[in-house]
Parts: sequence; structure tokens; C-alpha cells
Amino acid sequence: MNRVNFTQYDEYPEAMLIYMRNYGPHFNKKLFKFAVSNMTKKEGGVERPITPFTKEEVEALLARQGVVVERGQLMDATYVACMCKADFLGSSIADERHMAMYIKDVIDDVDAPDGLVFNRYFADCCYSGIAIPWDEMI
Repeated sequence: MNRVNFTQYDEYPEAMLIYMRNYGPHFNKKLFKFAVSNMTKKEGGVERPITPFTKEEVEALLARQGVVVERGQLMDATYVACMCKADFLGSSIADERHMAMYIKDVIDDVDAPDGLVFNRYFADCCYSGIAIPWDEMI
């Protein structure tokens, strides 16, 4: 796949600026769905799309494990849960308990700036040449 590094551009699309004015550096439902639609997990040597968690499922998972996320905004914790499911669960994250702690560690990281999860996703898209259809995310 031919990918373009979007960091070479100086201006942002107007729709992205509108998104940022409304949601800041956080995932709304539409951007969350777009982001997780590209997440995959390798199982048995085959790469397959994950079935994303819902916000309610993540809230229930955290509650079952007695884990309280304090800084989570909008869909950020749900995005982190899906990223964990795709990349770490069953490997370096052994089970649901450790996944809940991972979500809290990422979201409530005291020395991480607000919006770090969103900014990491946006940076990954830029470096991978994945264009976010911002006008569809508003």
C-alpha cells in the first residue's frame, strides 16, 4: 500500500478544527468507530478484525474488577480497551483484571497530558498515511 506521511503539511482541514473545537483531543463515537474498524488481531497465524467493545462493556469490565478510571473522557477508555484487545490481550496482558488495570494506567497516567490517547492515534494515522474523514466525524 502506498502511504503518505501527513506530517509534511502545515494546515489542518476545517472539519478537523471543528471536531477539535467540539470534542478536544478525545474520541467521540464516530471517530472511535472509525479508529477501531481498522484494528486487527493475529489468531492462529491469521489476521482478523476485532469485535470492538462498547462503552457499556468497558464500564462493566472496569466495575467487575473494582477499577475506577478518573480522567477518561468520551470514548477514550473504550478505545484503549479495544487497542488492548487487538495488541496485548492474551500476550503481555493475560486476563480481564490486567486489562482493566492497563486501561486505568493509560487513561489516568499522571504525567501524560490530556488527550494523549487521541494524539497517539492521530500521530499513527499521520505516519501511516491514513486519512481521517473529519467531516464525517462531526
